[in-house]
Amino acid sequence: MKKLWGGRFTKSAEEWVDEFGASISFDQELVLEDIEGSLAHVKMQGECGILSQEDVTAISNGLLTLKERAENGELQFSVKMEDIHLNLESMLIDEIGPVGGKLHTARSRNDQVATDMHLYLRNRTKEVINLINELQTALLNKAKDNVETILPGYTHLQRAQPISFAHHLLAYFWMLERDKERFTESFKRINKSPLGAGALAGTTFPIKRELSAEYLGFSSIYENSLDAVSDRDFILEFLSNSSMMMMHLSRLAEETILWCSQEFQFVELDDAFSTGSSIMPQKKNPDMAELIRGKTGRVYGNLFGLLTVLKGLPLAYNKDMQEDKEGMFDTVKTITGSLKIFAGMISTMKVRTDVMERAVKSDFSNATELADYLASKGLPFREAHEVVGQLVLTCINQGCYLADLSMDQFKEANALFEDDIYVVLQPYEAVKRRNSAGGTGFAQVQAAIVKAESLLK
Repeated sequence: MKKLWGGRFTKSAEEWVDEFGASISFDQELVLEDIEGSLAHVKMQGECGILSQEDVTAISNGLLTLKERAENGELQFSVKMEDIHLNLESMLIDEIGPVGGKLHTARSRNDQVATDMHLYLRNRTKEVINLINELQTALLNKAKDNVETILPGYTHLQRAQPISFAHHLLAYFWMLERDKERFTESFKRINKSPLGAGALAGTTFPIKRELSAEYLGFSSIYENSLDAVSDRDFILEFLSNSSMMMMHLSRLAEETILWCSQEFQFVELDDAFSTGSSIMPQKKNPDMAELIRGKTGRVYGNLFGLLTVLKGLPLAYNKDMQEDKEGMFDTVKTITGSLKIFAGMISTMKVRTDVMERAVKSDFSNATELADYLASKGLPFREAHEVVGQLVLTCINQGCYLADLSMDQFKEANALFEDDIYVVLQPYEAVKRRNSAGGTGFAQVQAAIVKAESLLK
């Protein structure tokens, strides 16, 4: 099979060399974007008088035929044609004859592939934002059902203070909101057209880059042809945003894994998102959460891989940049799958309110309430902290909790204690009273839910 660029070559590469250099095994993912870009390019060629309307019609009809066949999974790609661009051009020529070879007038594969990836990420970024919304909705719905569900809050993975379970879930809602903002903000840099930049220097043909950009729905064009074909910042930004989002999902995955363990038993995952053991019949493993936690490293790797590919490249295009696609495709697949899985996992998760309630009544996470109580009565907080620390030590030595101490013991520790201390020590009251802005108090959590709902609308 003759190469479409082979005019000056007298020798063909061996098959294994072709396979090493080809990208069609993965860049066929861009087939619809490549056709979309070509349709805009040929329309612009006609508007600018570069091609006759007869040629434009023939080429456009041929591209639409290829698009239909692509959507039906009927296209057969060849390694000999290297990449998606040459494969489609060869198919177009087979479909409509030599006139198909006019399509590549006034463009290069360099601006063509860049255009394809801008179109691809534009579509996938919209999809990711929608999937983030779906996971946020799942978190919000679960939070609405658990405003007054109380569980131990942790620092250093040690019991710290009782909090609303809804408040804990909403922390991830706001993390995802920032992720969504980052993807949304990056959209303006994705939605920029490199088409018409040529190989690196523009073209002598009287093209109108703004016209093809308009046809493709781009908001602007690259101002510099060298930058247009060599820029991969928009992919790096997508990979960076994805990495940060996966870090957030991994943290939630880790907590989910802990919560459904025998040691915690705070939640139970639906069977649809769990697996069993081939040897231990009793096991119910949180494999989907573990996979998301594990796949986070994969997404990080794609980011660092592309950063390393680009770090020493001179302008403009270099074959190294063929390595920009597989990590991008893999990241899209990974993050969209992770978001879908997590939305289902949260929606179907059973919350063990009884276990959480027992947990907060069997620890010292209400100790800060005692210190705050004394501070509110005028005792310097540092002194209050010391008093309560001694009371905790007394409880540890006696094998009881703060609420089990007698009034005499409280009075002995400090005369400021009154009978109302037993109300203050109740986990429900401890959570309810934390009504500072953004706190875990029930009124604050309800306000946060209202604000979250308005954002999703």
